[in-house]
Amino acid sequence: MSPASSPMPRGLHTRPLTHADIGPLNLLFSDAFSDRYRRDGLAGVRVPPLNPVIWRYAIDDARDGAMCWVDVDDRLVAFNVAHQSGLEGWMGPLAVRPDWQGTGIGRQIVTTGIELLRSRGCTVIGLETMPRTMDNIGFYSRLGFVPAHMTITFALDAQRAACVRLSQLSQADAEAAVASCAQLVARLQPGVDFTRELRLTRTLGVGDTVLLMGRSGVEGFALCHDASLIEGRPRDELRVLKLAVEELSMLAPLMTAVGGYARECGTPRAAVRVQGDYPDAYRYLVAAGGRVRWTDLRMTLAGFAERIPSRGLVLSNWEI
Repeated sequence: MSPASSPMPRGLHTRPLTHADIGPLNLLFSDAFSDRYRRDGLAGVRVPPLNPVIWRYAIDDARDGAMCWVDVDDRLVAFNVAHQSGLEGWMGPLAVRPDWQGTGIGRQIVTTGIELLRSRGCTVIGLETMPRTMDNIGFYSRLGFVPAHMTITFALDAQRAACVRLSQLSQADAEAAVASCAQLVARLQPGVDFTRELRLTRTLGVGDTVLLMGRSGVEGFALCHDASLIEGRPRDELRVLKLAVEELSMLAPLMTAVGGYARECGTPRAAVRVQGDYPDAYRYLVAAGGRVRWTDLRMTLAGFAERIPSRGLVLSNWEI
């Protein structure tokens, strides 16, 4: 069961996030996460603003799940971006302006996101947080979340390798490939669907989908973003957001192709996030020379945990 909604703090109201909010949204994001690092003892860390096109992707992907809380002057106080991929729902990023923390607005934005995802029929509801931040873990735990596995971000060097990308196909073949990707995920994790993310990535030009083709269609794919994550900085890595393979043995050729795409788009490495639920995939990435770059703690709402496929592999990044 999700926790009951807390009352709205006085003087605030909620409305959808729009592209026009990206400037103040970026400032709130930077301030809130920099303050979080400061309270964790890392006073010198300043979280930079994100590339505006990444925010456009997040807002468009979440649709009415992209919500903000504003004061009487329509200034942003907090936000939560709740995403849905079929029956899989997750929240992120979400933050409260430092001067409003401790007012109950944090509970409000999380419970609102939970209720939205539950009303849409999601059977998985989760988020990821920094594992060293005890305050965050305790906060989410009090709202009904329980820790699952760690998510480990690996970096693999770009390499010279052939790859087939969605953008290289004709319109008809691309539509058939997207449908085949959806069928692959549905076989492995019934109810989960990444179709919107594949199409939106192509529409916004923030990346591409690497395809592993077989006789009967797509046997594996990796949805990748090559747009710079940080505003004003050059592209320094290719990020894998969604990945699926029919059999685990197909992960090696798919990651080789991802390395080839990274080289083609001029980035020195590819980053892939693997959940601890998949120890064989983890061991493969270590053996392939992957370097651990970051860790996150995956948390799911009690009763809304992920189900791991009995075969194959489905990785879903719960961050943008």
